[in-house]
Amino acid sequence: MIQFQNVCKSYGKTPVLKNVSFTIPDGQFVILIGPSGCGKTTTMKMINRLLEPDSGSILIDGKDIRASDKVSLRRHIGYVIQQIGLFPNMTVAQNICVVPKLLKFDRTRCEDIVRELLQMVDMESYADKYPSELSGGQQQRIGVLRALAASPPVVLMDEPFSALDPMTRESLQDEVKNLQQKLNKTIVFVSHDMDEALKLADIIIFMAGGEVVQMASPEEMLEHPANSLVRDFLGKHTTGDAAPSTVESFMRTNVLSVKRNRGVLECAERMARGSVDTLLVTDEQKRYLGTVSIGDIRHWGQSLQSIEPLIRQTARTVRVGDDARESFDYLLDSGAPYVVVLNEDETIAGIVTKTSVARSVAQSLWGDAT
Repeated sequence: MIQFQNVCKSYGKTPVLKNVSFTIPDGQFVILIGPSGCGKTTTMKMINRLLEPDSGSILIDGKDIRASDKVSLRRHIGYVIQQIGLFPNMTVAQNICVVPKLLKFDRTRCEDIVRELLQMVDMESYADKYPSELSGGQQQRIGVLRALAASPPVVLMDEPFSALDPMTRESLQDEVKNLQQKLNKTIVFVSHDMDEALKLADIIIFMAGGEVVQMASPEEMLEHPANSLVRDFLGKHTTGDAAPSTVESFMRTNVLSVKRNRGVLECAERMARGSVDTLLVTDEQKRYLGTVSIGDIRHWGQSLQSIEPLIRQTARTVRVGDDARESFDYLLDSGAPYVVVLNEDETIAGIVTKTSVARSVAQSLWGDAT
């Protein structure tokens, strides 16, 4: 349990935190969110004493953190930052075990930790690779595992995914939430993205002007925002706002596509890096032709110079401006992973996924319609 008791902090004559008090129960995923300069990052950094309060107390499991040595405290609190910060001269396994080794874990225990954690994110084969051999998303996965390696009860995460592309970011959000639930960790996560907060949080702490404006579950905050600032920040998510109903309002635009003349091995590598099993294929004028799958590459790709013979036109396509509900119904009924959205000139505008369906439900897009 983490407790803030009347915590104040100023930089010079500028107050940053004003008498902040709240309690975070064990095993909760808590997101600190609010406008820039609201004090959310300062609040998080006080938990591991990267910053010290001017007054007030911060307790972990009833013990004032000022009674603990800073180094010892930090070795028992995981920390993940946006810049990742892996050691370039260390392998993945060595990076993961930095803190366990500082805590004098023996070699066998370290090896067990590496194996178990890498299995959780399907990266068992990466133990001996170096950070330079990993994608940005893979590096951030290792950063998260490193924070969990010594099994700390509390993990701090400072906007860890904000520099990643949306597809990688969404995948990592899912993985971190799954890890948190499996391992029953208390995570304090700073974010500026309300979509991210609503997806991940058990509790959202909304801050403004150095004060806690509202502390509530996502459901409660959506139904009863504390004031107009919280309501504005929630924006499209609040149930009172009219929600858009065309496919482009829900589509994901950062899709992986390749031209039809690209090599088979190159495309397989792109799928691996992007953690996807299909790619959208275009012609030289960027017009949509179909899809190519890793299954087809595996079965027939060895004898081919390019992916063109493997292109399939099985994916459902719609046009910008089409009703989103039809695509949602198709995704739910067919089990297909996505619908391809095309512009008038046949170029790819984006894809609509099952996540889009979930967003529409959250926004009560269709009301009581059946």
